[in-house]
Amino acid sequence: MDVNRPALAALCTHRIGSSPEDGPLTLDAIIAANRFGLGARPGELTGIGSDARNWLIRQVEDTRPVPREVAELPSSATAFQTFAKALRERRQQGEKDGGRRQIGLMYRDQVAARYRLAIRTEEPFRERLVHFWTNHFAVSADKAQVVGLAATLENEAIRPNLGGRFVDLLLAVEAHPAMILYLDNQASIGPNSPLAQRTSRRVKSDRKLDINENLAREILELHTLGVNGGYTQADVTTFARALTGWSVAGARGKESEQAGQFQFRQMAHEPGAKTILGKRYSEDGLAQPRAVLKDLADHPATAKHLATKLTRHFIADEPPESAVARLTKVFRDTDGDLPSLHRALVESPEAWERTTAKFKTPHDFVVSTFRMLDFVPTLPEQMLAPFQLLGQRPYTPGSPAGWPDTASQWDGPDALLKRIEWSSAVGKRMGSKLQPLDAGGASLGSALAERTRVAIARAESGAQGVTLLLASPEFQRR
Repeated sequence: MDVNRPALAALCTHRIGSSPEDGPLTLDAIIAANRFGLGARPGELTGIGSDARNWLIRQVEDTRPVPREVAELPSSATAFQTFAKALRERRQQGEKDGGRRQIGLMYRDQVAARYRLAIRTEEPFRERLVHFWTNHFAVSADKAQVVGLAATLENEAIRPNLGGRFVDLLLAVEAHPAMILYLDNQASIGPNSPLAQRTSRRVKSDRKLDINENLAREILELHTLGVNGGYTQADVTTFARALTGWSVAGARGKESEQAGQFQFRQMAHEPGAKTILGKRYSEDGLAQPRAVLKDLADHPATAKHLATKLTRHFIADEPPESAVARLTKVFRDTDGDLPSLHRALVESPEAWERTTAKFKTPHDFVVSTFRMLDFVPTLPEQMLAPFQLLGQRPYTPGSPAGWPDTASQWDGPDALLKRIEWSSAVGKRMGSKLQPLDAGGASLGSALAERTRVAIARAESGAQGVTLLLASPEFQRR
């Protein structure tokens, strides 16, 4: 049956208020599951109970092994070698899609495994943080070389370092093959390096081997200091020279047992000391850019940049200055200890205000829907389809800046219509299998407003009731 659009429109324009009967303990559980987590599964609010803050903190206190769901996926080296094989086949035999298809299936399986884990996890705050840091260090699978590698960055660099210091996370990410290939650092050659000098003697050409600034620029602008972090174009250029030689084995087309693994090519490294942000770094080969990264991780601008992004993601599109200052101080006081930073976020009073301040991205909307319904799509294609429909294809932000994290980027008329379309499809499939009011109460508790309850109760069918629930302002926000 068609959705009752006037009723739906009324719900979508209704603003959430606080019910006088809301108890602080119940409200804390709702915020913990939906703002910090990925949306409440059946029984999760009851399980959280009155200990919401400790429930969250326990999820980030220690290191964890990479979950089996994703640990068993092909490694970055395997993904790289598969792609390289496909390229060789095309060159040798003409147009052939066998290898390309294999890479596409690898990407599909990576996406399916990621979201099976997100739907089932009992540590949703930790999983949200994994997704946050993956988006902070964004690579995009719309670049052919990165299709099978984007997920491996998350599973090999982000997950193992979530319980350590930011500097360790930074070093792991920047040396990962996905990041190097996405930002073309394998093609960055020091103009005075042994490789460049040898090439210039052998090949008479006006074209000279030179640096590529992509990786250096994104590290400074996006990963550490931030766009207003105090660096100059000269710092970008000099840092790019320091990063020359950071490459991936096999990236130049040569077959190797180490293909797809990080490789430092001393022959391509620009020799000499370098001054970046006013500090001189001596010529130490591989150690030189690592020393720069360590100093960037410890920079005050990095602390503020990261604190601002975390606060924007978890609290409000306009980050409260008090929360930003608090997280900045914790980062500085603990040498970038990530568990301490994440704990400080949980302990920020601004994060526990009653207003549901964050509009869900398509990623949040789909995952929280599946968690509320306790439903895991059977086929990988079914897992991928809603993200593509709603405009947030996994691991494909299209830019090193990652997916936007504010409502203005996601709440346009066309985007809302697509949400209604998908909500209607979910309602038709699931409406006869559950009671929408019961599902909404289990996911949102007392945050499900009386006006919404009445609209769902008056729905003409279970399918329409589910659609109204998913399109409600309470469910669309976190």
